[in-house]
Amino acid sequence: MVDRASGVLCHPTSFPGAFGIGEIGESAFRFVDWLATAGQRLWQVLPLNPPGPGNSPYASPSAFAASPMLVSLAWLAGDGWLDSAALQHPPSFPDHVVDFGAVEAWKTPLLRRAWATFDANASGDQRASFEQFRGEESGWLADYALFMAIKESRNGEGWLVWPEELRNRKAAALSRARKDLAFEIGFHEFVQHQVRRQWAELRRYANERDIRIIGDMPIFVAHDSADVWANQHLFRLDEGGRPEVVAGVPPDAFTDQGQLWGNPHYRWSAHAKTGYRWWIDRIRATLQMVDLVRIDHFRGFAAAWTVPVDAQSAAGGWWERGPGAAVFEAMQRELGALPFIVEDLGIITPDVAALREELGLPGMKVLQFAFGGDPNNAYLPHTYSSDCVVYPATHDNQTTIGWFTSIPLHERERVQRYLGRDGGDISWDFIRLALASVAEKAIIPLQDVMRLDDSARMNVPGLGIGNWGWRFLQHQLHPGLGAGLGDLTSIYGRRPAPGGPVGYDPFDYTAPDTAHTLREMPKR
Repeated sequence: MVDRASGVLCHPTSFPGAFGIGEIGESAFRFVDWLATAGQRLWQVLPLNPPGPGNSPYASPSAFAASPMLVSLAWLAGDGWLDSAALQHPPSFPDHVVDFGAVEAWKTPLLRRAWATFDANASGDQRASFEQFRGEESGWLADYALFMAIKESRNGEGWLVWPEELRNRKAAALSRARKDLAFEIGFHEFVQHQVRRQWAELRRYANERDIRIIGDMPIFVAHDSADVWANQHLFRLDEGGRPEVVAGVPPDAFTDQGQLWGNPHYRWSAHAKTGYRWWIDRIRATLQMVDLVRIDHFRGFAAAWTVPVDAQSAAGGWWERGPGAAVFEAMQRELGALPFIVEDLGIITPDVAALREELGLPGMKVLQFAFGGDPNNAYLPHTYSSDCVVYPATHDNQTTIGWFTSIPLHERERVQRYLGRDGGDISWDFIRLALASVAEKAIIPLQDVMRLDDSARMNVPGLGIGNWGWRFLQHQLHPGLGAGLGDLTSIYGRRPAPGGPVGYDPFDYTAPDTAHTLREMPKR
């Protein structure tokens, strides 16, 4: 684990660029450079998996695969798999938001073209590298590629309505599908190879600059996923493959009806019989891409909210016990020390806190939750112990400016009194508060560093559309902001940081950007 340090939360899809979505390209490496000059040692992302319904990375068709939309097209062109002329005139994508449908419609044919070129022209060494990847990752990759190929051949149908022999994975049917769809299966394997190669280079670049990447792992997986289709015995499904019950959370501060996620629950007894093999493999695959892992909805390992499959809301659910420490002990026996951060927010009962403490894992503190009136509120910094990670806000919250301008006057006054400031620069007031706290780690949403309002919000829990699309422009990643963040980081002992660019006031966020030479892409 990393000792006292700080970092920034930003999903790679938010990076700028001409192709409608952030990629593992030049903007990603520039972001790492900016983090380094800002004295940051951590970069937190959302799940890197392919997005699912509503473009959510938390509802992916695979808990193991990476999103094809992260692949850098320019990198593919540099490797010779695409003609660079094909990238010269992209559609006019919006700058500040990802139009996921338009991006996928334009980018997928280019990825297919790259696969066709590779399949026809790759050298012996290149094919050997690809085959090595296929072999090493076959435990999940074969099922994922077959699942996606069948799904696409059936116009996107969910596996629940596939023909019975495919739905139930009859050996003869799977064999025919692998033969008939061999080229499409190869395409999905090729894309996973490319995104893993590119991401590994970006991660190496970050690690060389003493920056560790924090990944994000949802506890549940989507029903319409390769994971459930290939491992039906590990989930609570009926004989037809339909979930018996589904996951969610009860009514809380976000929603008065709770959140009905719809994910199938695990059949924990079946996992236990395998020694929790699927979980061990999942964590191993995740740690191939990131250095630390935030476990989303950790409380589900103690007890999970269980909802009837036909319920219209989550309000009528109930708690059911999870596996507790057993699954983590199995992971640790095989993988060693677990570099986890656990999301212990929401309705936290004593059993959840006891499990986290038993495992010795740091939990989360969110400053926006701190000002409800009780001076002993567990989210107020003066109540912290060091074994936690503090955030002004998470991806599920308003930006700090949006939050501060929307809370009642009496709560705003409570914030002002606690800070000893008027809140005129509330984003950076909260950044200072987080960095000054005793929390071992502090993670700042990039939107707060940039002093943005709720137009830059990443997600509204319970809202099925309109989320996950925020992007920034390159000029917004201002050197002055990096210098200011680096100054506070150094002041509060999270890392001695070099001074900012000469001539910049760290807190003058209106200063114009300056011309600078772009760093070349790494040699491959």
